[in-house]
Amino acid sequence: QVQLVESGGGLVQAGGSLTLSCAASGRTFSALTVGWFRQAPGKEREFVAAVSWTNGLARYADSVKGRFTISRNNAKNSLQMNSLKPEDTAVYYCAAKSAYDLAVTGFDSWGQGTQVTVSS
Repeated sequence: QVQLVESGGGLVQAGGSLTLSCAASGRTFSALTVGWFRQAPGKEREFVAAVSWTNGLARYADSVKGRFTISRNNAKNSLQMNSLKPEDTAVYYCAAKSAYDLAVTGFDSWGQGTQVTVSS
């Protein structure tokens, strides 16, 4: 497992943008798949996006496709969120797994989460 720390959450108006970052401590992101999940109050945690550190392939939830972009840069993973909507409000979690696939399951390292609030 790897320790993950998210940053970049906050309050933004609908239509605005935020960038979340995820840093790994104790090791790099190489040979990992890194993803973002979110959990809104009263709802189950849901998959947002994932990227394979090895080949850069990415996968997105339909609800964020075209608005969010996941990227990798050295030892940090970023989630660029544009055209934010009130329904994007949630705690966002960075996650990682020692696998090359982009399946939404199998993530075994999690960050503590960062709050994103989108006002209407």
